[in-house]
Amino acid sequence: MPEGPEIRRVATRIHKVLAGREAQKVVFTQPGVAGFGPKLSGQQVEWVSSRGKALLTRFNGGLTIYSHNQLYGRWYITRRDKPPRTNRTLRLGIYTETHSALLYSASDIEVHTPESLPEQKYLARLGPDALDDRVVWQDVLQRLQDKRFSGRSLAALYLDQGFVAGIGNYLRSEILFNSRVNPFDRPKDLARRQLGALARNTLSLTRQAYATAGVTNTPGRVKRLQAKGLSRRRYRHLVFDRPEEPCYRCDDTVKRIEVSGRRIYLCTTCQPSLRAALAKELS
Repeated sequence: MPEGPEIRRVATRIHKVLAGREAQKVVFTQPGVAGFGPKLSGQQVEWVSSRGKALLTRFNGGLTIYSHNQLYGRWYITRRDKPPRTNRTLRLGIYTETHSALLYSASDIEVHTPESLPEQKYLARLGPDALDDRVVWQDVLQRLQDKRFSGRSLAALYLDQGFVAGIGNYLRSEILFNSRVNPFDRPKDLARRQLGALARNTLSLTRQAYATAGVTNTPGRVKRLQAKGLSRRRYRHLVFDRPEEPCYRCDDTVKRIEVSGRRIYLCTTCQPSLRAALAKELS
């Protein structure tokens, strides 16, 4: 599933071709929203943005299209009347005089008024968006110290969109590694300096992923690895998708573990478990 940075990059691209232009034709293929096609056709698109992993398209009549890609949805941006070659099912098409923004395979599409949009069930439960420029690291620190979140394992917490919106599987591993914290520790187990590092990395790595199309490794290391001819997959991340490879910090081996069917990558040397160490002391 695309994470917040990927959805925001798609939203930015769609905004460039739709914003300020008339949507000459809007087509929904799902029965529940099909009736909004004629209502939105002929209106001007005001903006396209994202919130967490959802994409929002606002029209000057006041209505907003909410869409969530889920696992299989995909947006295509094409010249008008030049559909992409795909076997996917079209769910939403927005057509201007020159371009088309086409959403295929997604099933979660709704249309909302300004009053109903904040109450949309996914949006209503989101925490602060890591890509929102108004969010600062102190906001994340406050949530890490909040009793609602401080007693949960970091592995679970960093996939909870109610904690911070936009973070998914690869960002979770990268943020925890760069902060030198263990996935099975809890915020309340950490020292304040660790919480501060975690809060800062939560924002900086998510925003780096947006700026670099998902590359979370350090810029200098990326250049060195590219010079060696490594593929994007090999230079993209700090630990994610690097099982049994040497840690960039300590040269120990990167491990892959499964938690609730989702994979986490970590270096146990750089990310020692405080809870495990305490349990050992008490035994």
